[in-house]
Amino acid sequence: MATRTQVRVFSRVEDLFEAAAAEFILTSNAAVRQHGRFSVALSGGSTPKSLYSLLASKPAGTVPWGETLFFFGDERHVPPDHPDSNYRMANEAMLSLVAVPNHVYRIPAEDPDAALAAQRYESTLRQVFRSQGNEIPRFDLILLGIGPDGHTASLFPHSSALHEKSRLVVANWVQKLQTDRITFTFPLLNSAAKVLFLVAGRDKASAVEAIFNPDSDPDEFPAKRVNPASGEVLWLVAADAAAQLKNV
Repeated sequence: MATRTQVRVFSRVEDLFEAAAAEFILTSNAAVRQHGRFSVALSGGSTPKSLYSLLASKPAGTVPWGETLFFFGDERHVPPDHPDSNYRMANEAMLSLVAVPNHVYRIPAEDPDAALAAQRYESTLRQVFRSQGNEIPRFDLILLGIGPDGHTASLFPHSSALHEKSRLVVANWVQKLQTDRITFTFPLLNSAAKVLFLVAGRDKASAVEAIFNPDSDPDEFPAKRVNPASGEVLWLVAADAAAQLKNV
């Protein structure tokens, strides 16, 4: 089955957040009906933070918190209480405010060895999803954003992780930041049932255009490589970030 890709553009960023929340609620409840639980990988950054706060404000019963398994698509190489931690942001904006059982699986990024932290997280994924052999876990939903340089998760342009074929989670050295990031790889991202991109900001406009330009280089704009073989990709894009899009 081919990837289904949809792009929706919003003139008001508030409408983008409401649409993202509606998609999260719809997808989570459908997953629980189908197989009793909902697996989601969260992303970092300012745009998803607004989504998380909105979800936390919804009436009880709207989101199936008790049946939701929370993971993280990438993480900075910092402890969980660090201001740069994606986990800390999601915890403060949402997870600590709702009735979530012990179903939050954060990346152990406080480990001084980023490669070991990535290996441990991959093991956690395989255990929770009960994947056998080389079977790749299939998330119900993966939330992603993009940077002005076209990176997604912590898969940065021309970084070594772009061509990883077998590992699910790796430590990826980011030269321009002079640090390791711990990130899902494309084999894992592209096994998802649904990927939801949230993009806002005029500084993203040229990257968005390049990602949808068939002639651009995926090594320059890694988000182009998100293409689940049997899944759905939904782009929710604020008008400022979509300013250079044509015929999409």
